[in-house]
Amino acid sequence: MTEQKRDDNLAKNHLSFKQGQDSFLTDVDNLDDGLQKIKNKLSDLTNIKNLHFLLGAGASSDAIPAMKDLLSIVEERVNSDQTAKELAIRTDPLSHDDLKRRYILAKENSSNNLENILGTFYSKRAYSQGVGESDGLNDYLIELIEQQIYNSINIDLKSEGARKSLAIYKKLYQKLSLRNKDLSRVNVFTTNNDLLSETALGYLNINYNNGFSSGLSRTFNPARLSYTYSRKIDSGMEKYEPLENMVYLYKLHGSISWIESDDNSFFNIKEVDVTPRMTSSNNVLIYPTPLKQNKSLGAPYADLIREFQNRLLLQHGVLIVIGYSFSDEHINNAIYSALASNSSLSVVVFGNYPNENLTKLTDRRIYQISGQVDDENEGGEPKKRKIHYFDYIVDELIPDLDTRKDSEILEKFIKSVKSIRGDRR
Repeated sequence: MTEQKRDDNLAKNHLSFKQGQDSFLTDVDNLDDGLQKIKNKLSDLTNIKNLHFLLGAGASSDAIPAMKDLLSIVEERVNSDQTAKELAIRTDPLSHDDLKRRYILAKENSSNNLENILGTFYSKRAYSQGVGESDGLNDYLIELIEQQIYNSINIDLKSEGARKSLAIYKKLYQKLSLRNKDLSRVNVFTTNNDLLSETALGYLNINYNNGFSSGLSRTFNPARLSYTYSRKIDSGMEKYEPLENMVYLYKLHGSISWIESDDNSFFNIKEVDVTPRMTSSNNVLIYPTPLKQNKSLGAPYADLIREFQNRLLLQHGVLIVIGYSFSDEHINNAIYSALASNSSLSVVVFGNYPNENLTKLTDRRIYQISGQVDDENEGGEPKKRKIHYFDYIVDELIPDLDTRKDSEILEKFIKSVKSIRGDRR
């Protein structure tokens, strides 16, 4: 590449690859050199014994509305005729105008932030309960907002956005599931409540452990997260090896498929099949509010955060952070604590977070990767791609951890079987 072409290339594209506060890239690196350095380092890091991923909302952004979009959905529902009709037929009829006024006041004093709006109504409910009063208007607003959030997560998995996200998740798990058997199985931690991970893993026939028992009644037991799944490799001897096709999945803020159970199980949390018309009435997921750190102290979330902390304390590990905005203090604190206690832990942060304390540190165990490159779409037209977005990371940066491509062969087989059966999903 000539100097002029290299300069033109760097002018159109920007890469940032830091170790601590030092750039991993030099002035003489062109775009291809920079991307290759990132790929080489990720190849080294993903071959470390203990590999962990932390996936935030950005990993599901093609299918699940962002907070700004959720705010619009909630506001439309508050002002709708459907809401007016529901309020009018209650046993304690409530004024639609009063409801709208209260919502507007909360919105104006919460910087148009849905998390803060919902937090305001939660606080009002706690106050009312504390002084022995009831506030039907406030309770209805909480139910309305939670149901809209739940509906926005409980998506049609055949929709265009869901199919796009599922394709990325499937490609991720194809790459991760077949690690070298001498290395630990991959741990995937996520703050997302959707079912994209479970759907992708199920489609690929990849075993996963999420802390729930199998069978008709799938109840939560954190002890299961410490189970190791093995297979017997010699029928004549007690000789076993770990399952290669295996992932550990930790949903730190719960899932739309988790409900309160009346089965008298120890943790009273059950995993159920989700239908499009399900309501959020007995769901136990953590909704986005400033109070979510307090809720995370209860079961089963305290157990999941403890597992997160314990996994990060394992020697020779790396945590790869994708689509997470560092807005959850209980998760951030677990990462800080692990870095302070475990000198063999590295953290790779995809994205640009200049105000986050973690990315301000000079610690060379912390890597930061972000940037934008020119690419082509399917029609050959140029387009910009963010290298710290989930699709680019999975497509271009995360290496194949098993070159035999067994999972791709498996997916083709499953597709062919479904085609024969007439199943077009």
